[in-house]
Amino acid sequence: MTAVAADLASADGAGELFAAVGELDILVNNLGIFGAKPVLEIDDDEWRRYFEVNVLSAVRLIRHYLPGMMERGFGRVMNIASDSAVVTPLEMVHYGVTKTALLAVTRGFAKAAAGTGVTVNSVMAGPTHTPGVEEFVGELVGDELPWDEAQRQFMKEHRPYSLIQRLIEPPEIGNLVVYLSSDLASATTGGAIRVDGGYIDSILP
Repeated sequence: MTAVAADLASADGAGELFAAVGELDILVNNLGIFGAKPVLEIDDDEWRRYFEVNVLSAVRLIRHYLPGMMERGFGRVMNIASDSAVVTPLEMVHYGVTKTALLAVTRGFAKAAAGTGVTVNSVMAGPTHTPGVEEFVGELVGDELPWDEAQRQFMKEHRPYSLIQRLIEPPEIGNLVVYLSSDLASATTGGAIRVDGGYIDSILP
């Protein structure tokens, strides 16, 4: 096992990873940032930062590792996207836009790998229980509430379209990634596979 500490939001950081890790069979692009901010207050620098981290980091890695996968006739690429790609949250439009872009990136690279035995997919995750999301929920509904109540209020007020009406636990997303990494998913490529808690039909785009 090789561990590399590098800033993948920059070309130099990606180069450090490439120097340390020569080939990959499975690539999961899970780097991303998010935050709540009124869309009229998001300046150019912040837009660029979100694209560098959430989109270009994945593009750089796929562009580097995909050719080797294609030559070997096997590979799995998964981009961790979000339901925010299709249901843009008012409080974080910049995040949603980058996740929409990631769907297009996925589709484009899947076409480039057509017929090679390599699959490229997006995993569209819904709101997920992480320390960062706990802070995010606190910003939106207040940090004085007990966690279970804060989570319920967040889902009711800010994600009312969710059928499960709770945050998703990371292993629930990981299970789908494991499946897509396996031979069992060899006929699934170019897709946006949902693990988002389900949508109420009326809000689907």
